[in-house]
Amino acid sequence: MPASDNIPAGAPCWVDLLTSDAEGAQAFYRDLFGWSGQVAAEQFGGYTNLELGGALVGGLMPKVAEMGPAPDGWSIYLATPDAEKTVAAATEHGGGVIVPAMAINELGVMAVVTDPTGAAIGMWQPGTHAGVGVLAEPGAPGWFELFTRDFTTAVDFYREVFGWDVHIVSDTPEFRYATYGKDESARAGIMDASAFLPEGVPAHWSVYFGAADTDATLARAAELGGTVLQPGEDTPYGRLGIAADLTGAVFKLLGPNKAEAPAAS
Repeated sequence: MPASDNIPAGAPCWVDLLTSDAEGAQAFYRDLFGWSGQVAAEQFGGYTNLELGGALVGGLMPKVAEMGPAPDGWSIYLATPDAEKTVAAATEHGGGVIVPAMAINELGVMAVVTDPTGAAIGMWQPGTHAGVGVLAEPGAPGWFELFTRDFTTAVDFYREVFGWDVHIVSDTPEFRYATYGKDESARAGIMDASAFLPEGVPAHWSVYFGAADTDATLARAAELGGTVLQPGEDTPYGRLGIAADLTGAVFKLLGPNKAEAPAAS
């Protein structure tokens, strides 16, 4: 994953957490990843910018009654030079609109749409707020991935709407995967999950946070009141684990495979 400066259009540039327990979530992620929080001005509804070593890694939004039954969870935002035009392109290509383009003072313009396969995806037109300041380090966002039952439609949507330079990694019934960018320059991925996505679970985006030790981070998440949903497992891309925080918001971890991890001293 390349450095976070000069994030190109269409690439993930921000993540934030909608949570029903803002104080508990801040404590959980502070103890898990070392994040600190800076609450924005009152006009932003208690939105908190989360930092790791002084660099922005994401945001936290307290859930309020006006939001209805929205579940606690992480959202991903793709960079765009013009949010209004991108929202229009999304609807032209079969998407829907959850939040229309909306200016957040001088910080930027946000919107949230659904792709034609049902996954929600945000977008951010940067102003003074450029997005994440660090990527692919322990405790920072490291990878972003869409699970969908309609791979071809999803690939076409992100290519046409967000201008993705799509590279097909594999196109077999056993493993169908595409990335925005190629190899070490890849920014995000699309997975054909039609064979294993449980019934009733919609297409969705996931964020992976970097971990120095996936198993230790999973164990710590459980100690802090979270839940281990999938134990650490070595993969060709690193050791993957899945957890949920104390209110059920799901996130993924990606660290060195066991054979690659540094030996304990």
